[in-house]
Amino acid sequence: MGHSSKHASKKARGDIPNGNGRMKQKLYEKEIRKLQVQLCKLQDWVKHRGLRVIIVFEGRDAAGKGGTIKAITERVSPRIFRTVALPAPSDREKTQLYIQRYIEHFPAAGEVIIFDRSWYNRAGVEYVMGFCTEHQHRRFLELCPEIEGYIIDGGIHLIKFWLEVGQSEQERRFAARIDDPVRQWKLSPMDIESYRRWYAYSKARDMMLDATDSKRAPWYIVRSDDKRRARLNCISHILKMLPVGKVPKKEVKLPKRSKKGRYDDHASMKGRNFVEESF
Repeated sequence: MGHSSKHASKKARGDIPNGNGRMKQKLYEKEIRKLQVQLCKLQDWVKHRGLRVIIVFEGRDAAGKGGTIKAITERVSPRIFRTVALPAPSDREKTQLYIQRYIEHFPAAGEVIIFDRSWYNRAGVEYVMGFCTEHQHRRFLELCPEIEGYIIDGGIHLIKFWLEVGQSEQERRFAARIDDPVRQWKLSPMDIESYRRWYAYSKARDMMLDATDSKRAPWYIVRSDDKRRARLNCISHILKMLPVGKVPKKEVKLPKRSKKGRYDDHASMKGRNFVEESF
């Protein structure tokens, strides 16, 4: 009786069951290495074919968006894989078309733009926190599928991820941020308020998915209680969505160094201000 009640309460709190348990670091490092090699091949393909790609990451605070994006971008060129994480809109931006400040960051040929939160702020934080009106929220949900259709018709590959974290795991991550000086910057007053409004965010999520989970621009839900599994699953899905062909490459050989103008270029550095070697 006690066991089933405990299980029921966990389900009621929105926790995502994971029968496989948390992935070990050693296995994760092995798998992420293989996937990051494939991301480098994707990078070459995107550049070769002039593809334009947008990847949207949404989810509750502490769902693991930042860590997943870092796993995607840490081994590729920041000139091709670019992350966009916009601050709150300025007074000027508030007078623009809502999506205008996001469009400014859309990809040119050979670019992958990753939005760490996106125009879907209107469906989530803006709606829940009262930063937009009911009418603005409703109009956004009505127009968004149409606008995303135009984006896709324009030749852009659009991939949308929602990272789904459970209540108890989110609480654990928030508590860790409070205690860890290198993660405290991640915990803003807005995060604390979002933590309090769990079910308001759940309702906003459900409304967003109902209105914008279309055949042309579907949402892909990622269970993220286990961050390592979430990162691997996201990258694996991106690679499936963007199949790679063979890119012609020239064999690279290092040329011989010229000895023209040879001199003692170490001695010329004597007396300069070197950083103290504390390690």
